[in-house]
Amino acid sequence: MNEMTPNALLPESMLRKQHPNVLPLDGEIDLHVSPEVAKSLRLIIEEKPTQLIVDLSKVTYLDSSGLAVLIEGMQSVQKYGGKFGLAGVQDDVRHVFDIARLDQVFEIYPDVDAALAAN
Repeated sequence: MNEMTPNALLPESMLRKQHPNVLPLDGEIDLHVSPEVAKSLRLIIEEKPTQLIVDLSKVTYLDSSGLAVLIEGMQSVQKYGGKFGLAGVQDDVRHVFDIARLDQVFEIYPDVDAALAAN
């Protein structure tokens, strides 16, 4: 299990300045980390971006609590008319989405650039 570490959320100072509507995640997103991810998503959602992308390219594990946070984030964005997408989902993590059939619910892009271009 992964204790909440500074590595769970990538340094936002770098990527968020370039793309304020992209939330980069890193490592294992589990019960211990999900509350921090939810908090970060809420902060972005408060700004009501037209598009919010969660970058999962460096995520190695995602459990049901992580899925729940992503679903809640997607629903919040859709509620105000925004678009919510996932980018860079690795095969091991993609398998979780496929089993739960969430690959049919989320907009999933190969990388952040493709997600941003799909605006």
